Amino acid sequence: MFIGEVVGNVWATRKHASLKDRRLLLVKPIDPMTGEGIGSAVMAVDGGVQSGPGSIVLVVDEGGSARGIIQDEAAPIRTVICAIVDQAAVNGKVKKYT
Repeated sequence: MFIGEVVGNVWATRKHASLKDRRLLLVKPIDPMTGEGIGSAVMAVDGGVQSGPGSIVLVVDEGGSARGIIQDEAAPIRTVICAIVDQAAVNGKVKKYT
């Protein structure tokens, strides 16, 4: 799992049947306390949380768990956005996103 910022949308003219009606987004991992990027953007499926560009999100980056979140064990999915983050707390410091 990681916290990231949605930085863009992905469009596909053809998708696997299990991705029908699902949004594909680009998510850049961030440091939860500073908001600074800490890696390259990855494509993720919105797991029904209605995130979009600018959203700070919690991302599951493991196939079995990702397929469990979208409730389709046959889906060719590894990375899913499972929550929108309201705030993060580390060592008594709190960072609010909303």
